[in-house]
Amino acid sequence: MDSNVSHSDSRLLDAYSQTVTSVAKKVSEAVVQIRVQKPGRPNRRAPQGQTGGGSGFIISSDGYIVTNSHVVNNVSQITVVLQDGREFAAKLIGDDPATDLAVVQIDADRLSTVSFGNSDELQVGQLAVAIGNPFGFQYSLTAGVVSALGRTLRSNGGRLIDDVIQTDAALNPGNSGGPLVNSFGEVIGVNTAIILPAQGLCFAVASNLAKYVVGKLIMEGKVRRGYIGIAGQVVQLHQKMINSLQLPVKSGILIQQIEPDAPAHNSELQQGDVIIGFNTSSIHSIDDLHKLLDEKTIGQKVELQVLRRGRKERVKVIPGEMK
Repeated sequence: MDSNVSHSDSRLLDAYSQTVTSVAKKVSEAVVQIRVQKPGRPNRRAPQGQTGGGSGFIISSDGYIVTNSHVVNNVSQITVVLQDGREFAAKLIGDDPATDLAVVQIDADRLSTVSFGNSDELQVGQLAVAIGNPFGFQYSLTAGVVSALGRTLRSNGGRLIDDVIQTDAALNPGNSGGPLVNSFGEVIGVNTAIILPAQGLCFAVASNLAKYVVGKLIMEGKVRRGYIGIAGQVVQLHQKMINSLQLPVKSGILIQQIEPDAPAHNSELQQGDVIIGFNTSSIHSIDDLHKLLDEKTIGQKVELQVLRRGRKERVKVIPGEMK
């Protein structure tokens, strides 16, 4: 082997190692272990009920910590363990199952923090480092590259999380809720394990979406979304109907059930209607409807285009707030 090539490879590896090491030193003290106590019948192993946990990261000097919703949802007690070994009881500020994000807070001083980067600037192939603190007193790190951008994942609540980063920095057990960071130590995503991890893959909610959701959770305790009080399923439309009515879609949402006492005003809808439009937007699937039922629609009159008994109809609904 050419000694110059060997020396060059060594220097490249050195530069890569130095970058990862630098990121770890910069970020690790802001990464915390989160231990939770879940309601349940006491037993010998867990005298006060079931235990669980994950990771999180501190974003402010006043103790706000970002983690996954599934880590802290429906728990009776939350304990945060810092990198220096200190332990604090934490309170839940808010969680959003639709994006698998949550914020908890501790009352502590001398906190290390990390900042959100701009995930819109990410490029496939750039360095990505996943950090967690699954065991307390020490952090766990995996490094790789951004493999894909704009992925979608199904949350535990059934909604799609649209802005998801895929990386080959493998997600270790307990690292869920920890940060995915770039070479500058900026948080570019929140690692999530809401699906069984594929081999050698990690998924993270992109930082721009996370920053928006976290801001809402801190200010309001939740992310508000619209709700029209229906149960439905996606159905394919017959080509003959598509042609005769000149429809812009090939599928729609068949309304199977309407909640008459829902917070939404939906009395103009009928069971058997097929929703194909929402104001000026076409509706192909339930996910399309979920995306459009955002905070701005709550209490506002919207127009749905539906197929009813072989004809196109326009009906008005006023979305309520999803509880």
